[in-house]
Amino acid sequence: MKNKIKPYIVSGKQTLPIIEGGKGVGVTTGATAGNFAKNDCVGTFSGVNADWVDSNNNIIPLIYKENTRRLRHNELIDYSIKGGISQAKIANDISAKNGRIHMNILWEMGGAQKVLTGILDGAKGLIHGITCGAGMPYKLSEIAEKYQVYYYPIVSSMRAFRALWKRNYHKAKTLLGGVVYECPWRAGGHNGLSNAEDPNAYEDPYPRVAEIRSFMNSVGLNDVPIVMAGGVWNLEEFEHWLDNPEIGPIVFQFGTRPIVTQEYPVPNDWKLKLLNLNKGDVYLNKFSPTGFYSSAVENDFINELKSRQIRQVEYRTNCSDGYDHEIPFGNRGRTVFIQKKDSDIVSSWISQGFTEAMKTPDQTLMFIDKSKSNQIITDQINCMGCLSHCRFSNWSDKEEKNFSTGAKSDPRSFCIQKTLQDIRNGIDINNQLMFSGHSAYRFQQDELYKNNYIPTIKELINRIMIGK
Repeated sequence: MKNKIKPYIVSGKQTLPIIEGGKGVGVTTGATAGNFAKNDCVGTFSGVNADWVDSNNNIIPLIYKENTRRLRHNELIDYSIKGGISQAKIANDISAKNGRIHMNILWEMGGAQKVLTGILDGAKGLIHGITCGAGMPYKLSEIAEKYQVYYYPIVSSMRAFRALWKRNYHKAKTLLGGVVYECPWRAGGHNGLSNAEDPNAYEDPYPRVAEIRSFMNSVGLNDVPIVMAGGVWNLEEFEHWLDNPEIGPIVFQFGTRPIVTQEYPVPNDWKLKLLNLNKGDVYLNKFSPTGFYSSAVENDFINELKSRQIRQVEYRTNCSDGYDHEIPFGNRGRTVFIQKKDSDIVSSWISQGFTEAMKTPDQTLMFIDKSKSNQIITDQINCMGCLSHCRFSNWSDKEEKNFSTGAKSDPRSFCIQKTLQDIRNGIDINNQLMFSGHSAYRFQQDELYKNNYIPTIKELINRIMIGK
């Protein structure tokens, strides 16, 4: 097996076939990326709200001074650019010119193009490749050409890559460093399931990747590697992919396993939680304000979001069509109408302390307790425009749309920026969003992590390179 795992040319340099998966909001950093690259792999720091680190290695906190979403959005973009530049410098200092340094960006984050180009302007020569997913990044190839860096679109099907290729990517063929296939059923974080795909009907990645390779070969991309991502734990299980003409050149991205290493800047409680998960503790949900499916660890945060879905009834503002049972709504006690059959369950929820009714965009009332209602309203008011469009706060970064999605804000979702910042800082991790890939239960079964041992990045790479 070991002899089959061979180095490959990634972003213009020979590296081991291992890429660090990018994880935003201060999780994959210049330090983690630099340590992967130092060991002749591809390190990936995240350009999603990266920490701005000064010359003394101190994090400069982002403190919003403005009082409107639009202006806070500009503050976030400015900080993110400075943060990304500082992380690129840290990665290169640690790597000592070994391996490669990539940056991961989410196309659907707020101000994505401004952040990406701002970092590339300020970190010239320090970033060798850009990985980009969460949407259809048609303009990625144009940006890569301008800055002469390799680009790596993240897709979950041949159809998605074909659309990108035909629209724009064929114009920048030589800088296409690889195509990342991210399994939408097994990857951590946001997933690329299409509306036609069943979240409960897992599909083997082999035929889907082979289909991508077939299309790539048809347009002359025979030597461009595919990056297998999502659900990758060890390379023994992919032995039949290696030196296989149906798959072609292949390298592997690891997202979940590296979190449990000594260099990762996440709380020890988070690492211990991952080390002790059972199969099924990570699953797809659709609570994200992006509207995408995402994979996260089941905890009190996820369970509370589930309960919001349950405590809903349809309503009307006027008495009609069977909606003839009056209930008061809001601080002013205005009347709305629900169906008579729902009155008993609503009374039951209120008696349990879920006294606050909040309107959703689907003409339902969601019942919640007072403290949670206050938190939701506060988080919506404090929106800083971290996404290109947010169903939780109805923010849009499009000026032509008056910075609004045009829809009602959805209290069944949450402020993703806030919870990802809080969990990274170790604030009550059981009540925060904890992204993870579905294979995290395998920490318990892996000898490397026996007795909750936390390896270094170098130890993890050595283990991966023998197939384990």
